[in-house]
Amino acid sequence: MTDRQRLTILGSTGSVGVSTLDVVARHPDKFKVVALTARHQSAALFRQCLEFRPSVAVVLEPSAMQDLRHRLRQAGIACEVRCGLEALEEVASLPAVDTVMAAIVGIAGLRPTLAAARAGKKVLLANKESLVTAGPLLMEAVRAGGATLLPIDSEHNAVFQALPRGYGGDPRAAGVRRILLTASGGPFRALPLHQLEEVTPDQACAHPNWVMGRKISVDSATMMNKGLEVIEAHWLFNADPGQIEVVIHPESVIHSLVEYLDGSVIAQLGNPDMRTPIAHALGYPERIAAGVEYLDLARLGTLHFEHPDRQRFPCLDLAYEALRAGGTASAVLNAANEVAVSSFLSGGLGFHRIPALIEAVLSALGCSPVNGLEDVLAADRAARERAERWLHAAHSGSAAAILCHAARS
Repeated sequence: MTDRQRLTILGSTGSVGVSTLDVVARHPDKFKVVALTARHQSAALFRQCLEFRPSVAVVLEPSAMQDLRHRLRQAGIACEVRCGLEALEEVASLPAVDTVMAAIVGIAGLRPTLAAARAGKKVLLANKESLVTAGPLLMEAVRAGGATLLPIDSEHNAVFQALPRGYGGDPRAAGVRRILLTASGGPFRALPLHQLEEVTPDQACAHPNWVMGRKISVDSATMMNKGLEVIEAHWLFNADPGQIEVVIHPESVIHSLVEYLDGSVIAQLGNPDMRTPIAHALGYPERIAAGVEYLDLARLGTLHFEHPDRQRFPCLDLAYEALRAGGTASAVLNAANEVAVSSFLSGGLGFHRIPALIEAVLSALGCSPVNGLEDVLAADRAARERAERWLHAAHSGSAAAILCHAARS
């Protein structure tokens, strides 16, 4: 790798963005940061601009844009500051950029991820919602643009590494029987079910193995994150729902496995650190140092596995149902989950009621065909509106009525 890869990092102040910059900083001869983006964290983005000197920085809120411009001007740093969704799409498709880290959380990352794919970039996909809500659109954009799509979720990156080099998207032709996605089980894997009613946001965000943002930490606690990853795996590897299974592995050392028709099972192992899949994708097809502590199997001692408790983790089955339904069902699932998690984190919804809200919205809206981006965005809007109505009814004591109405709709 003689020429430096030129990078746009979408969501640079989040946990994946920070880990990406940590890897980049270890290889100044290999990478050059062209653009950094954040939603509103102007102070954190300013510090990143000081260190990595991008040409462009993008935020989504006008107040953050003014603050960042002032900070950079005071520091004498020449960096263009832009604001808004169109600016995100533009820095994701700049001719001067080779590689785009798509690490914006939520459906807000969909448009710039699509823009990067259409522009033929090397897309490092950490924004799972892009595939969950618009899988057929993103995969078509990758094909049409000649982009390279590399998964950053530790599970999908592990599957990618365990599949044959040059995997063509046909599991049977590659001798693959099934894909096994591992899950830690989150912080409540062994908690008595009745105590789930008392779970607080801080408890839900205290992941036993991974350092993650609050939204994805809650998704891990409900195992919705694993459900979303099942949908992702379907689109990434062209695997049917029946070929994708989830197994709980509390140590989070085996990140996923691929089982072949001959009985072989190939796994990818490593300490739970997002810098490993990030470094793999940044350097691909080469291997580069990530700054990660190497795995000591003797010190680790034992590994444990178990099937998920479907009563404890109903979100997992909701995701499988949405995947099988097809169309806009996955976009509805994702939107309802985002509203539910946001309400839980703000103290408005009990942890144990997150699946009930999602199920009610899915039942009410069903699914429609996806012919374009507007179909996805319309489903997302409708699901959020329905979820907010459910919450309003729940707060006024009439959630049961909403559930009955949803079942009839």
